[in-house]
Amino acid sequence: MANSNITLWRGQERSSWIRLRTLILLRWVAIFGQITAITVAQQTYDIQLDATLCYLAIGVSVMGNLTAILLFPRNKRLSEFENFLMVLFDLLQLTILLYLTGGLNNPFALLLVGPVTISASVMSTRSTLIIGGVAIALTTLLAEFHLPLRTALGAELDIPDILLFGNWAAIVIAIVFLGAYSHRVSSEVQSMSEALAATHMALAREQKLTDLGGVVAAAAHELGTPLATIKLASSELIEELDDRPDLIEDAALIREQANRCRDILRDMGRAGKDDLHLRQAPLSTVVHEAAEPHINRGKTVHFFEGPAEDGDVQQPSILRKPEIIHGLRNLIQNAVDFSRGNVWVEAEWSTKQITVSIMDDGRGYPSQMIGRIGDPFMRRRRSETEKRTRPEYEGMGLGLFIAKTLLERSGAELDFANGSDPYQTLSDNPERRGAIVKVTWPRNLVDAQTGDTPVPSGVNQRFQT
Repeated sequence: MANSNITLWRGQERSSWIRLRTLILLRWVAIFGQITAITVAQQTYDIQLDATLCYLAIGVSVMGNLTAILLFPRNKRLSEFENFLMVLFDLLQLTILLYLTGGLNNPFALLLVGPVTISASVMSTRSTLIIGGVAIALTTLLAEFHLPLRTALGAELDIPDILLFGNWAAIVIAIVFLGAYSHRVSSEVQSMSEALAATHMALAREQKLTDLGGVVAAAAHELGTPLATIKLASSELIEELDDRPDLIEDAALIREQANRCRDILRDMGRAGKDDLHLRQAPLSTVVHEAAEPHINRGKTVHFFEGPAEDGDVQQPSILRKPEIIHGLRNLIQNAVDFSRGNVWVEAEWSTKQITVSIMDDGRGYPSQMIGRIGDPFMRRRRSETEKRTRPEYEGMGLGLFIAKTLLERSGAELDFANGSDPYQTLSDNPERRGAIVKVTWPRNLVDAQTGDTPVPSGVNQRFQT
């Protein structure tokens, strides 16, 4: 498990690296724009510039691009540090060019925000803060130190000091705001992408287990009859071979091995769930199956099943969807992890809906997090207190997100609350003062007999190969 987690995080880190080709392309666009701006300023508006130094600064970018193209493959992805150096190089090159063309008097000084925005989108917080700090420092220096812009008659093109200060303030504010905004949005998008990937992996794993169980169930069912025949025939042979002790031993061995095969298939068949008759199960059976891995973990799990006031007395049979089982299992795991000693799982049904409530006697959800439950929080390094509270937990803190996503995919609605909250309406039992999760499905979405997608009846079909 630890090695797989390391591999997963390395893969996620590697996936955030940006292609060198992308930065090279952006730099070519910037070079073309810089040459165009200088040419137009000189030829159209007769602005006097030190063209030699300006084109030398642009030539440095050209040489950098050509060097990168010649030395590195086209599909190379830049690491965090390499990307940091590339962006820092572009920021310094742009600063030198602005120094030669009027500093903050040059309207293109706003482009200083560009490298910061790029770093905020693809780099870590530390790298973004360094790039942002350097950009602000260079902006401040450009306000005081720069070569002036001159017209053909030699007049300096300087804006008033108040406007110069305004340009400085606007650029600094843009660096801070756009950098923070881009970094936050990028982090949330990446977190959501990684969380969804983890959800799909969990669902795929559950689906594979379900499919494997179907194969085992079919094998157990199909082999049951011939094994029973072998057992019966061997028993009759034993009775008829009283005068042949050497053959009796062989017949006994055949019956013993047939019994052994039967026991093996019975144990394997317990996992079989994709048979037509096993693709559905009573609500209580599905709930118990979801909770089974967490029943014997030192906490007491209490189960209650019953109809609502307007519900049928007969318990409904629901679809055994992997999303439902895995989602409920994650919620029950979370309750067992954080409970003091007791967890309550209540299943209730009516003519219109089916509800499963999971409650515990722990500390409940942090009050400041109630409104954000279900967001994909990336797991941080655990403190010693958390390790003592959940010694067996090695995940990334995505359990609630995965459970919520999978259950909502099956059509459920989830409500979260704390039992200690006097204003919550999910439970009125003071003993259940911890976290409360209420999962509600419209009955027609999960009912396996009268719902929108009933389980077909008839003879099991052969597996397609």
